[in-house]
Amino acid sequence: MPALYAYYGDGGCLVSAPAELAGLFCRGAVQQRKRTLVTASAVAAAAAEFVRAAKKQRQLPLPSLDALPDECLFEILRRVPGGRGRGASACVSRRWLALLGSIRASELGQAAAAAADTPSLPDLNEEFVMEEDNEESPADRCVDRVLEGKEATDVRLAAMAVVAGSRGGLEKLAVRGSHPTRGVTDQGLSAVARGSPNLSSLALWDVPLITDAGLAEIAAGCPSLERLDICRCPLITDKGLVAVAQGCPNLVSLTIEACPGVANEGLRAIGRSCVKLQAVNIKNCPLVGDQGISSLVCSATAALTKIRLQGLNITDASLAVIGYYGKAITDLTLTRLAAVGERGFWVMANAAGLQNLRCMSVTSCPGVTDLALASIAKFCPNLKQLYLRKCGYVSDAGLKAFTESAKVFENLHLEECNRVSLVGILAFLLNCREKFRALSLVKCMGIKDICSAPAQLPLCRSLRFLTIKDCPGFTDASLAAVGMICPQLEQVDLSGLGEVTDNGLLPLIQSSEAGLVKVDLSGCKNITDVAVSSLVKGHGKSLKKINLEGCSKITDAILFTMSESCTELAELNLSNCMVSDYGVAILASARHLKLRVLSLSGCSKVTQKSVLFLGNLGQSIEGL
Repeated sequence: MPALYAYYGDGGCLVSAPAELAGLFCRGAVQQRKRTLVTASAVAAAAAEFVRAAKKQRQLPLPSLDALPDECLFEILRRVPGGRGRGASACVSRRWLALLGSIRASELGQAAAAAADTPSLPDLNEEFVMEEDNEESPADRCVDRVLEGKEATDVRLAAMAVVAGSRGGLEKLAVRGSHPTRGVTDQGLSAVARGSPNLSSLALWDVPLITDAGLAEIAAGCPSLERLDICRCPLITDKGLVAVAQGCPNLVSLTIEACPGVANEGLRAIGRSCVKLQAVNIKNCPLVGDQGISSLVCSATAALTKIRLQGLNITDASLAVIGYYGKAITDLTLTRLAAVGERGFWVMANAAGLQNLRCMSVTSCPGVTDLALASIAKFCPNLKQLYLRKCGYVSDAGLKAFTESAKVFENLHLEECNRVSLVGILAFLLNCREKFRALSLVKCMGIKDICSAPAQLPLCRSLRFLTIKDCPGFTDASLAAVGMICPQLEQVDLSGLGEVTDNGLLPLIQSSEAGLVKVDLSGCKNITDVAVSSLVKGHGKSLKKINLEGCSKITDAILFTMSESCTELAELNLSNCMVSDYGVAILASARHLKLRVLSLSGCSKVTQKSVLFLGNLGQSIEGL
């Protein structure tokens, strides 16, 4: 029987053939297999190419809002309803945040008005999102914000402006410091200006990247600005102040400190345009001179009540203008005016314009002499408070002449005025009027014991507050005399008088008739339990504050006396005293004590055991 060979062209049986035809069929089969292998390779290559194309297609960007240009995205974002929605949108990307920050509050209002006229569409997210609070309560408004240190960046400032913008915007903003690499720039201020048209107070401290452009944005977007405080911003110049003057006519308070680019033209513009200006504080601006200060004071004479000038290159001319045009001035502070002489202070007083002056503070001004002091007292009839610091030309004669003319004077503070002696102070107290209430002597080297007491010791019943601090020459004899002179004292600060002992303090305590309320003996290392015990027993019903820090001779005995006698004591400082756990336990057991603040810092004998006793003080304690 002839052999049959199956020939499969595509894997199926087509015909049967005899053996002699087998060779022919075999040769055809081999060729067909080769063609099949070639075809399979082509199919695999095509499949691989298809996979690569599919992957490439998957890598193509999907449709996104980010593909839109800024103009289109801006129009979309300004129509996002509600502060919560805009806040969430600001979290998407920095680009969205920047665009939201560039939207003005007025543009949001226009978008809301347009949306109100458009038929509403169903909210597809209604089943997932709770009812949106489009109307925030007044308690939720972000009206006051502070950025400090590394937190002060453009991103954070813009986000703050966006969130607050939906609630009426910020009303008060303070930026103190700046991030070292991503600090606040004009872009951040621009976001605030656009989103907070009702901003009333702006403080920029140590923000080195802010320029005139940023200040101009604030001036254009915040016409209600009333208070501007710029400190250590080296890129701010007169150009920025001119923009503020033109855009913020309601400015009432201006502070410029350590801005080397600010000169006279900016202050001149502020004076011309800001007629409501009430307070001016210019410090350490080397380019500010007589022209700037004089123009400012002359233009704002009607409302200007407070002037503070420090470290400026001004002369007698500026003080003469202040004395003539400062009819509304009530508070005047002058510090480190090296170019102002005695003539400047004399002319300022004799111009007779400072009729409403109530408080005057002068520090490190060589022009303050006895003559100047007498003129100030004579031509400033309503002066009540005078602070003199580092005025080395003021002596006893000047104080005497001053007190003879000052009729309503109440408070005198002398610090590092070394030509003033105790004799001069006694003469001052002898001539002072019945309204004089407070005397402070700090670091006055001339205040020391006198060899012989004056023939007539003054009696000053009006004095209520006495501070004699860090005067090393003031000892027991002088303190005893003060006690006899001032029987109505209520507050006494003798801190830093290391030479005072119980012998000097006891007469003052015993002569006090009104009842001492606050006593500061910190640093009086020679005061013992004897004097403090007398103080507590004699004035326990009126004492509210006692400071015994550094009184190393104070022990537990005084705490026992306090626990029995003090009924109104609210603050007690026993730092670095020799009290122990036993004394703390006694103090804590007193039922009638009303202590709010207790300090035991540096008390080596107080251990962890006192924690259990301090729990008995109850909820009244606020500071420990």
